[in-house]
Amino acid sequence: MAGVRRTWRGCRALLLAALFLCVPVQSDRDLRAEAGKAAAPKSAYVLKIPFGLEDVAGYIPADNPLTAEKVELGKLLFFDMRLSFNNTVSCGSCHLPHLAWTDGRQFGLGIHGQPASRNSQTIVNRVYSTEQLWDGKRPSLESQAKNPLTKPNRMGMPSAEALVAKLNAIPGYREWFQKVFGTDVTIDGVAKAIAAFERTILSGNSPADRYDMGGEENAISDSAKRGLALFQGKARCTRCHSGFNFSDEKFHNLGIDWDKDQVDVGRYLASKDPEDIGAFKTPTLREISLTAPYMHDGRFLTLKEVIDFYDKGGIQNPHLSNLIIPLNLTDQEKADLVEYMRSLNGEGLQMAPPVEFPR
Repeated sequence: MAGVRRTWRGCRALLLAALFLCVPVQSDRDLRAEAGKAAAPKSAYVLKIPFGLEDVAGYIPADNPLTAEKVELGKLLFFDMRLSFNNTVSCGSCHLPHLAWTDGRQFGLGIHGQPASRNSQTIVNRVYSTEQLWDGKRPSLESQAKNPLTKPNRMGMPSAEALVAKLNAIPGYREWFQKVFGTDVTIDGVAKAIAAFERTILSGNSPADRYDMGGEENAISDSAKRGLALFQGKARCTRCHSGFNFSDEKFHNLGIDWDKDQVDVGRYLASKDPEDIGAFKTPTLREISLTAPYMHDGRFLTLKEVIDFYDKGGIQNPHLSNLIIPLNLTDQEKADLVEYMRSLNGEGLQMAPPVEFPR
């Protein structure tokens, strides 16, 4: 029996040796690198919520939490023109901080100066929204972040794979992605980083907030106070521009395009519901005086023009929202409404683009 045990111990030793020879041996350097990667700390991103806004925690997806490193990476990607085919445009080309993250044009311009089909929307307070774009076709900020990258008239990359290869050829971006995601550049990582950055762009603590919610009597003018009463009453603005973000996040047909030969069917493209023909998303009114021109086709240059349009009851068509009716506002009432909307400009959204990018 003792001989059998000795024989088994010898066989087991040989077996373990053979198995060891079959396993790749990692160097101390490899092991340290892996341990460092697994333990790489992610700094929590402390987002300051301006007065008047809700806490954003319930609006951030579980699979894309905010971290300081991810937000910083997203900011770099957002403003880096190398994400376009010919290095001439970035996300920031159509979303300029000093214009409340719009571009001041009727239609945004892509590579080779090609126009987009719709007006560039602000990304202020987009953390509070799921469906993105005028027609809500993109169900999340992550989905929307991918949208312009491969569109021929926007950033023009031939494919997501081409963009990933381009960014992976930049050592600095590979380092950033390893730090944030533990991988080289991926299209999902690009989208998650950009979306994380966009969720930090907030506007609140406006004079209107301080008056209406904070009780600061002198925060807005008497004209703006009259405008608030109209906004909530005769002008019927809160039927769509409701809540702390001044948007019901729904889609309505106002008649825009029905005075032209060709109609943009809007939400119908995404929903295929005939009730959605010609319907477009209600935009936030925060920072509204900085985001002209207005409507999805950028047809109105001033807030006065917008109010005149609503005052007439929109443009009649078979799908006009039943919320849109003639208002019979006086010139003074229109001026007061404009004054109130100007008081919705707040703070928290200003920031400077990066001056250096990964190399």
